[in-house]
Formats: sequence, C-alpha cells, structure tokens
Amino acid sequence: MTGTTAAQRHALGEMGERIAEQHLVAAGMVVLDRNWRCSAGEIDLVLREGHVLVVCEVKTRSSLDHGTPHEAVGDAKLDRLRRLGTAWQAAHGVTVPDVRVDLVAVLRPRRGPSVVEHVRGIG
Repeated sequence: MTGTTAAQRHALGEMGERIAEQHLVAAGMVVLDRNWRCSAGEIDLVLREGHVLVVCEVKTRSSLDHGTPHEAVGDAKLDRLRRLGTAWQAAHGVTVPDVRVDLVAVLRPRRGPSVVEHVRGIG
C-alpha cells in the first residue's frame, strides 16, 4: 500500500478482520476472542470449530502489488501464533487437545467485492 498512511492501513486491517469474522461465523465457527494481546504479541481472532481451538491470523491487502497475504505469514509468525495460542489458553484457564492455526486472506480492492480465502491449518 504505497502512499498510504498508518491510519489508512489500520482501517483496512480492521475492515479485513470484520470481513474475516463474518466469513468464519457464517461457516459455523464461534468467536471466542478478538484482538487478544499479551506481552508476546496479538491474535487477531480466537475461535472454536467443534472441539478445535482456532488461532486465526487475518491478512488484508488492497492489491497484490506487494505480494499475497499468504506470503506475509512465515515460519517465525507461525511459531509466534502457536505460542500465543498456548498463552491464550493459560490466560483463560482453557486446555484443549486440538489447536489449529488458520489464515484468512482478504483482498479488498478499491472497487468490487472483497475476496476471502480461509486456509485451515497453515502451520
């Protein structure tokens, strides 16, 4: 997003998270937490799908000029998300055997509808 302000990027990210949440809820998932933070970082969405706890990273782009949302989630980010999932469970007194890290990629062009892709189990 060349030439955009931090406020514009923040607004785009918030919009993407709302779109992602609507998409996941429509698919039958239950939202447990939004933008949960601790000293180690932030989880965009924490959800439940059946008996599985889902730590969800949302990446929103207005174009693919600087790569896909998928390219923004590397090994270090995946490791952090796994640790954050453990921290979220500890903070909420929850222990579940199945934790999954998902990605929701949102492409929000200037014109036309958003394109949403939910990738289960990215890590």
